[in-house]
Amino acid sequence: MIVSAPPSVTLPPAIVIAGPTASGKSGLALALARAFDGVVINADSMQVYGGLSILTAQPSPQDQAVVPHRLYGTLPPSEVCSAARWRDLAAAEMAAAWEEGRLPIVVGGTGLYLRSLMQGLSPIPEIPGEIRAAVRRQLDALGNAAFHAHLTGRDRVMAARLAVGDSQRMVRALEVLEATGRSLADWQAQPPEGGVAAAWYSLALLPARDRLYAACDARFKAMVAAGALDEVRAVMTLGLAPSLPAMKVLGLRELAAYLAGDIDLTSAIAAAQQATRNYAKRQRTWFRHQLNASEVITEQLSESLSATIFSKIRQFRLTTR
Repeated sequence: MIVSAPPSVTLPPAIVIAGPTASGKSGLALALARAFDGVVINADSMQVYGGLSILTAQPSPQDQAVVPHRLYGTLPPSEVCSAARWRDLAAAEMAAAWEEGRLPIVVGGTGLYLRSLMQGLSPIPEIPGEIRAAVRRQLDALGNAAFHAHLTGRDRVMAARLAVGDSQRMVRALEVLEATGRSLADWQAQPPEGGVAAAWYSLALLPARDRLYAACDARFKAMVAAGALDEVRAVMTLGLAPSLPAMKVLGLRELAAYLAGDIDLTSAIAAAQQATRNYAKRQRTWFRHQLNASEVITEQLSESLSATIFSKIRQFRLTTR
């Protein structure tokens, strides 16, 4: 769904590259941006935070110097970047790209972020910061199981939808209830608002599972070799609340346990690799069923496949001029 525009208006073009972690999105985005004078806009909920560029697999400084990259490491890990906040930031970056005559290329694996940009969100009022902070303190004090039980007593419908381990969404459900007096389920039942009016061309990278898992494992080892432990050590000195989104970065908990002397490094890496594979599986399922992509790519990216993708995007751009 795209926010409607008058029939006489030609919507500006935008590319979306979606898919699970380690599927090759960033490399494709860089290649497309170089070929089509693009601006790469991050749509990964963890890559928006600073201080964790290695562990969140942000594009390297060298790659970011080749073409403009936006919304990478933009916020400190002490802040919360909701889908609505990110959508507004991304919409502003898209408008700036169009103003400069560039092609916005939105890339990431956070389905809710992409949906918020392309379709909009339910019209939930902004939650006051003091309520957000109070609910997060409550989670930290109670722990996940007791917090889930508390949510069940307040909002049985939302609690039934959420797993005990899904702390971020449990917090969201309770803060909305506290701020508005209405269940998040009621708000979500309303039609979405605020999607960006654009001519969207979306690419879903969905590699075969065994190839994807092997890429996840290899990349995490490379992250550790590149200095991920130093990043984790620095973040842990900040004393951030465990319920903050940035503290959910894949591999952070496992490497922090190693630094604390609780487990050995081999076990920490193996556990982080497993968590990454589990997350990639969930992402792959979501994009296969929830994103109505213009093009689904399951093969390994190659020179010939890239040429085919580029040709289709050239044709798409001709239809949006």
